[in-house]
Amino acid sequence: MIKACLFDLDGVVFNTEPLYTAFWGGIFKEFYPAEQGLELKIKGQTLTQIYDRYFAEQPDRQAEITRRLDEYERQMPYTYVDGFTDFVKRLKQNGVKTAIVTSSNKAKMENVYRRHASFKQLFDAVFTAEDFHESKPSPDGYLTAARALGVQPTDCIVFEDSFNGLRSGLAAKARVVGLSTTNLEESIKEFTKEVIPNFVGYELTER
Repeated sequence: MIKACLFDLDGVVFNTEPLYTAFWGGIFKEFYPAEQGLELKIKGQTLTQIYDRYFAEQPDRQAEITRRLDEYERQMPYTYVDGFTDFVKRLKQNGVKTAIVTSSNKAKMENVYRRHASFKQLFDAVFTAEDFHESKPSPDGYLTAARALGVQPTDCIVFEDSFNGLRSGLAAKARVVGLSTTNLEESIKEFTKEVIPNFVGYELTER
C-alpha cells in the first residue's frame, strides 16, 4: 500500500535542471576550459561533492562560486514540472503523505518559499541537506523522511531524476519512479522501469 510519496526537488518538482546546467557550464568553461561536459557529470551531486572533486583546497574560489550560485538561485523562477501541483493535491485528497527530500540547503528553500507562498502547504515535511548525515546516493535522506512520516520505506514511492537520486531511492528499498527531465528515459530504465516525462495525467497504481 502506498502511504507516502517522497520527491526530490530539482528536476522533479521544479524544472530547474537546465538552469543549473547553464550555470555550471559557465563555471567550468571559466575554470576548466579544456574539459567538456563537466556540467553534465555533476548532476545529482551536492555542492560539497562538487567542491571536493573539482575545487578542493581552493577556499577563495569556492567562496566566489558560492556567492555567484546564491545570487543565481535568488533570481531563478522555480517553475513547476508540468502537472506536479495537481498530482500532489490529489495525493493529499487521498490521504497519501508527501515530502520533499533534497540535497539543497535551507537557504535555497527560502528562495522557493518567496516564489511560491503556498509551497509548504503541498507537503507534510521538507527535508534538506542539513537534515541528513549522508548525501545521495546514500539512502539516508529517504530513510530519514520515511521515519519522520511514520511509514516504512517499502510503503513509499520516491520520485527522482538524477542517477544518484535513483540509487538513493533504491537503496532505501522504496519504489522508485524516474523523471526524464534531466537524463534520457533509456538511461533511467537501468534503475527503474517506471519512467515519466512529467506528472500530466499520471495516477498512482499499486504494483
